[in-house]
Amino acid sequence: MRRFEFGRMPSGEVVEAVEIRNAKGMRLRVISYGAAIQGLDVPDRHGRAADVVLGYAELQPYLARPEFFGAAIGRYANRIAGGAFVLDGQRHTLATNEGTNTLHGGPGGFHNVLWRIDAARGGDAPCVQLSYRSPDGEQGFPGELDVRVIYALDGDDTLRITFEATTDEPTVVSLTSHPYFNLAGAGSGRTIHGHQVELAADAYTPIDASGVPTGEIRAVEGSPFDLRTRTVLDEPLRSHHVELAQVNGFDHNFVLRDGVTREPKFAARVTEPHSGRSLEVLTTEPGLQFYTGQKLGAGQAATRALFHPHDGFAMEPQFFPDSPNRPDFPSTRLDPGRTYRHVSLYRFSVE
Repeated sequence: MRRFEFGRMPSGEVVEAVEIRNAKGMRLRVISYGAAIQGLDVPDRHGRAADVVLGYAELQPYLARPEFFGAAIGRYANRIAGGAFVLDGQRHTLATNEGTNTLHGGPGGFHNVLWRIDAARGGDAPCVQLSYRSPDGEQGFPGELDVRVIYALDGDDTLRITFEATTDEPTVVSLTSHPYFNLAGAGSGRTIHGHQVELAADAYTPIDASGVPTGEIRAVEGSPFDLRTRTVLDEPLRSHHVELAQVNGFDHNFVLRDGVTREPKFAARVTEPHSGRSLEVLTTEPGLQFYTGQKLGAGQAATRALFHPHDGFAMEPQFFPDSPNRPDFPSTRLDPGRTYRHVSLYRFSVE
């Protein structure tokens, strides 16, 4: 385990980094800004390690470009339509950061705050634990929320991410982690088009032009959203399907077969043939947002952008988008005396 200064906030506060590794050569780097995964080194089929997540080597790009690289997302992952919801008859108006919608908790969401590193250890069970106290009314959400996230490396090359949260008054919560993966390596020069994807989802939630679910749960059969068997990602991305063309790729919530579970269940598998790296995702959550990174580098001059469209993909286990406004979706309500808990596994292997 190594702990060091990564940079300083404009206020002068220190942003720390922690690096842990397991015995097989897997190495994880986490920074306290946004509790973000800054790097994850994983060996390929020849034993050569490469960083498989997109991240910046310095703090300033994280502050200047809110692309959620590797961040812990909250209080509410994904979109809340119109930046508002009603809970127990009271309307709560949220900060918006994507048109009229609130995305990933708003402009001052958990991705954009400094977390506290509570514990970090190496050895046989390396892990990092961070925490954050979100005050009542932050970004418009009710209740004071105490949150912690634990990143742990298991001996079988698995990154285990555990979120827990408690509140002092009724609120809504959906937390996730937002790493962008490229299994060929973040600096390989290869896009994700050649990655092979499999999702354990028989349905998805269609979206409107702003990216918010329409409320329908639609079967994937007969569409490019049918990723139930291994599919080369380039095929659906080039399909010109109207819903994919609407957002220039995947940015959709897939409905996982088993819903909310106590223990993580299989959600997805992604393989990159050139390196042989394979990633299996397991989660306790009912949904998986699959995003193919089509907006990466948006608004930056081509010579200044470090990453470009389809340089990485995100698989974000979470509750469904806009659930606070959709009573037919699984509830994201959290009451005092109860603990929100979300566990996801990112398990790596080679083929």
